[in-house]
Amino acid sequence: MLEELVGSTWHKFITKRADSNYPDAIVRLDEIRHRMGVFFRALGGEGGLRVENATESTLHTRRSILQRIAGMGDKTQYAWRDNETLRLPDSIALFPTRQLNLDLYLWLTALSVIDDNEIPVEKNTNWILKNQYRSYKTLKIWPGLNQRYQTLLKAHLAQRPTPESLPKDEAEQEKIIRLSLSNITSVDDLTTDLKYAKRPPQAVILWLHPAPPNEAFREQKKHQDPDIEAAPQSKKNQKKQQKRKQGNREDMPTGNEGLMSFRLESLWSWAEYSKVDRTSVEDDDDDAMATAEDMDNITVAQDSQTTSSKIKLDLDLPSNQYDDIVLGEGIPIDEWDYKQQKLQKAHCRLQEMKSRNSEPSNLPKRLQQQTHKIRRQFEILRPQRHWLNGQTDGTEIDLENYVNFLSDLKQGHVNSDTPIYRELRNKTRDLSCLLLADLSLSTDAHINNHARVVDVVRDSLFLFSEALTTTGDRFALHGFSSRNRNHIRFYNIKGFDEKYDDKVCGHINAIRPGYYTRMGAAIRHATQLLSKEASTQKLLLILTDGKPNDLDKYEGRYGIEDTRHAVLEAEKLGLRPFCVTIDEQAEDYLPYLFGSRSYTLIRNAEELPKKLPLLYLKLTH
Repeated sequence: MLEELVGSTWHKFITKRADSNYPDAIVRLDEIRHRMGVFFRALGGEGGLRVENATESTLHTRRSILQRIAGMGDKTQYAWRDNETLRLPDSIALFPTRQLNLDLYLWLTALSVIDDNEIPVEKNTNWILKNQYRSYKTLKIWPGLNQRYQTLLKAHLAQRPTPESLPKDEAEQEKIIRLSLSNITSVDDLTTDLKYAKRPPQAVILWLHPAPPNEAFREQKKHQDPDIEAAPQSKKNQKKQQKRKQGNREDMPTGNEGLMSFRLESLWSWAEYSKVDRTSVEDDDDDAMATAEDMDNITVAQDSQTTSSKIKLDLDLPSNQYDDIVLGEGIPIDEWDYKQQKLQKAHCRLQEMKSRNSEPSNLPKRLQQQTHKIRRQFEILRPQRHWLNGQTDGTEIDLENYVNFLSDLKQGHVNSDTPIYRELRNKTRDLSCLLLADLSLSTDAHINNHARVVDVVRDSLFLFSEALTTTGDRFALHGFSSRNRNHIRFYNIKGFDEKYDDKVCGHINAIRPGYYTRMGAAIRHATQLLSKEASTQKLLLILTDGKPNDLDKYEGRYGIEDTRHAVLEAEKLGLRPFCVTIDEQAEDYLPYLFGSRSYTLIRNAEELPKKLPLLYLKLTH
């Protein structure tokens, strides 16, 4: 116990003395992630990029004696960007005030807006010249950032080692870096060739990553054909690392290296093979996530085999006799490829489907009380009969116009076309709404001890239908999920010309979690159905619990850009797309997809059934 107390005390003492950060002024990315995303897009950055935590980079710079004893100061987090993400440090506490640390986030975000393609070839020869040109370009486009930059520069230079305190070769490097940081108005006059030194220079926190991780592994074509059907994976046991890891790519181990051990008692037993190189792992636990948490640098390899056989036992596709009913041969659907800036014609195949196990049923008893309340609220929108005055033909005389006609007649002003009749007509709402529900596998997740997301969606469809039946508005209900681009499931729950009855209630009762979320294709097909309506107002209401994704390359920015393109196509046809989501991270991507005023986030999923009809009332009243 005494040894532990002494060790703990020493660790706290030396760590505190060696730490040059300011914990009281720390700014965490999680606090401002949404703000940085908005700021990045406001400056003209690509809207499809996600804001993610940066990985740690190892430094080999000169450290103080206290840092070496404490084992600190050898890592940093640079900001950088690629085609999918904008990477920012997960926290910044480099300066004594919180405002300065926040300003550094803003500066790095602004710096990231300048794409590599905008940098001239002669300025793209080394990391110093590249970052110097980025700074120059950033301040030229947004001069309002100059005061922030000068304040950050002054604070950063005060933290850097002075050239006089360094050996000659390292001092030369430091002089060039200091000059590059300060001289961003005449970038053509500076030579930035760093000569060799025993130690590399200290990290420049006002610049982006000197050598961002390459994308060779991520962009490599998968060995498995994405069109081959594969089973979806449950999110139940998935864990997410909050801290980003540095990754390397290596060839798949051949199995000829390392220590091989054999236990005689396992000779006649079943064995499971986990593709982990045992030359790098010393324990017997196959929990790869727990192992990864202890590693700063993760090396991965890829071969032509898969590891999905474990989950195929209970998540594989049902046989045809148990699966839902396919209503046709499939409908070709276009898809947008943002990398090629091209609409790929008939790239996807959509299957219209109907639940096999649906049986006519009544409204669930648990919803009857809410139904009565919603009906009373929507009574104000029910079509009502009212008198139209000033008609040239009608069932009764319009007294006011008739008196005016007689007055004009006595004064000699005769007009035979004077409208002196009135007529009793029905006042109807000229509106059609199509509700498109996401029925992906994620809806199988529980929101409490009694209900899943799909149960909440089911109740929402019931109450929504009851509300629109009261108003008399034309509406349709559909659901969707997908397994790849050639198998997009589009469920017909209720068509525009179908009556809401026990049969439709049976279809609603029969909905169940599907597979993945190829949202763009579903929106395009729903757009085709809704655009055929003769109504003046056409509302496309999308109900989802997550972002677009699928088995093949339909994830990340690709799925986001395709969905956004589908939304823009719907708007061009006069439709009004509106998204309702229960995804807590929706504010990171939905403003880009639908616009800031065309989506709503319902944080408590249990409130979705009662809030959805009221939202419709607000949108259409």
